[in-house]
Amino acid sequence: MKIKLFHRPSFNRMNKAGLIEKVAAEVAVTKKQAEDMIETLVTTIISELKAGHEVTITGFGTFMAKTRHARGGVNPQKPTERIQIPEVTVAKFKTGKTLKDALKGK
Repeated sequence: MKIKLFHRPSFNRMNKAGLIEKVAAEVAVTKKQAEDMIETLVTTIISELKAGHEVTITGFGTFMAKTRHARGGVNPQKPTERIQIPEVTVAKFKTGKTLKDALKGK
């Protein structure tokens, strides 16, 4: 007897390729042009965050870089051993009002 495993398709998830297709169709440009636009957007956001700036897209949200301070922790492989977790810079996103309202169904 064979057991068939149910695999849930990722129909509720959009990846970069799907975003490129959607942008190309909506703006009536080639996929290559849409890819260049998205790549430029991502590169610009990354470079601004690395420079310590915030990037705000009105209505959508704000991207920012925050510093997570150094702290003590526990080694997961040796729970009795304490370790020092170093300071790190992480990306944060604060949702804009238009996006919040759209998700609430307003």
